Amino acid sequence: MSYQALYRVWRPKNFEDVVGQTHITRTLQNAIEQDKFSHAYLFSGPRGTGKTSAAKIFAKAVNCERSPAKEPCNECAACLGIMDGSISDVIEIDAASNNGVEQIREIRDKVKYAPSAVPYKVYIIDEVHMLSMGAFNALLKTLEEPPQHVIFILATTEPHKIPLTIISRCQRFDFKRISQQAMVERMEKITAAEDIAIATEALEIVALTAEGGMRDALSLLDQAISYSEDEVTIEDVLAVTGSVSQGKLAAVIRALHEQEVKEALQSVDELIQQGKDPGRFVFDLIYYLRDLLLFQTAPDLEHHLERAIPDETFRDLSGLLTPDWIQKAIRELNQCQQEMKWTTSPKVFIEIALLNMVEMQGPTQTGAPAADSEAVQTLMRKVGELEKNLAELKQNGTAQPAAAPKPKRTPARSGRKGYNVPYERIRQVLNEASKEEIKNIHQRWADFMEALKRTNAPAHATLLNSKPRAASGKALVLAFRYDIHCSLALEHQNTIEPLLTEFVGKPLTIIPIPEPNWQELREEYVRKQKEAPDSGEEEADEDQTETSEEENPVVSEARRLVGDDLIEIQD
Repeated sequence: MSYQALYRVWRPKNFEDVVGQTHITRTLQNAIEQDKFSHAYLFSGPRGTGKTSAAKIFAKAVNCERSPAKEPCNECAACLGIMDGSISDVIEIDAASNNGVEQIREIRDKVKYAPSAVPYKVYIIDEVHMLSMGAFNALLKTLEEPPQHVIFILATTEPHKIPLTIISRCQRFDFKRISQQAMVERMEKITAAEDIAIATEALEIVALTAEGGMRDALSLLDQAISYSEDEVTIEDVLAVTGSVSQGKLAAVIRALHEQEVKEALQSVDELIQQGKDPGRFVFDLIYYLRDLLLFQTAPDLEHHLERAIPDETFRDLSGLLTPDWIQKAIRELNQCQQEMKWTTSPKVFIEIALLNMVEMQGPTQTGAPAADSEAVQTLMRKVGELEKNLAELKQNGTAQPAAAPKPKRTPARSGRKGYNVPYERIRQVLNEASKEEIKNIHQRWADFMEALKRTNAPAHATLLNSKPRAASGKALVLAFRYDIHCSLALEHQNTIEPLLTEFVGKPLTIIPIPEPNWQELREEYVRKQKEAPDSGEEEADEDQTETSEEENPVVSEARRLVGDDLIEIQD
């Protein structure tokens, strides 16, 4: 096989080629040049950040025929022999497969022999945290007082698993994640040398996906080159990495800001249907919002953006969204990201997060809270109308106001799954409902939801935005904020109902209904109860639902002044 992967071809050969670790390479260079290097080093840090490469460069530098020098020459017999593996004095050991006491004892027995071809015998132990405790104990004495001609370099991604007795005998260097800009510059140099046509924006997407690892970035770049034709485009990189384009991210955020729930959910559905990784989508969305917030705070930092290119759409969104909304959205998406780790239905949690982001819609950048001011104006207008009607009643004595025409019931809205509201079943529940039944549900609802979260996380996520509204001895009416969750609740019916039975003490059938349809049906029921000639008392009509509790006088007065439409009572 003649072809070699890019990360192997372009593996650093000098300290200068080690990207983003200047704080380490400069220290090692000065130590070599001044002949003050230690007998044991510990290189720790994330994968693909240059630990093993720096160890090999260090082995070449101390054994180079032109040493002491800041860089190995890569031309002498020692450097060439170490690079092609023909010099046996530089030994690289994989601790993952050689983690026993016998292997370390073998090293301990051999270190006393002088090197055969170069001045120093160098042991590079990769993934050293995989050694057994017995192996660590066998290494201790040798690591503390090795012969003058031996150098140990231990490399690991998990330094917390290494005994402190080992760490204290080494000079420790922590490799950090490589910045996106440094990785892009390195890949630009490589693609130019390899004569590969690729856009800078595509390299930025590769760098972001690599999450600070240069080796991962070059592997993804290699994959994108194989996937593409003559030129590596942004679409090619998006297809290989599973990332989402900036245009799609901007469209989703704009739809959420404008409360276009259907458009936002359809966009998510399309992306997942195209095979995009749900976790990557949430990750990209968080970073895009982070860039928006950073750009709002300091527009001069546009070169430090990690996910976004400051185009016209990006600038428009920056002026449209408030920092408070962006911060809340990032926290909501971060919570979604945590919950997605423990579920096989990540799409449900993404939809819940997006719906919550619509609900928390705040003020625009340029004015007062639009939604709040509109609600206040509506309330004031309704109060004015009520005061006018009250004045007319006082003038006309006992004259009754004209009966309001019965509102025409709109047909039930169908959700994505074609859910139709079972009006007749709910009317039957209302006729059989009682105050004691709904109180019993409310008292046990919090414990039931906690148990449901442990039993079935997607079902719990579906019921988060629901509220028990009425209950009879056989059924429970659940009102949902969004139509789509009514269908999702029925999909989890076999999980919800048996668990609810355990807490309530008798079998109950759940009947979902969207909140607007519930309010409409409840008003119709209340009106019929008041119009019934045998109605003993007007308050009896509300005893069957959750609003039947003895109300606070302030709530009663508010209900009398403005009606039920503008009132939402929260515990």
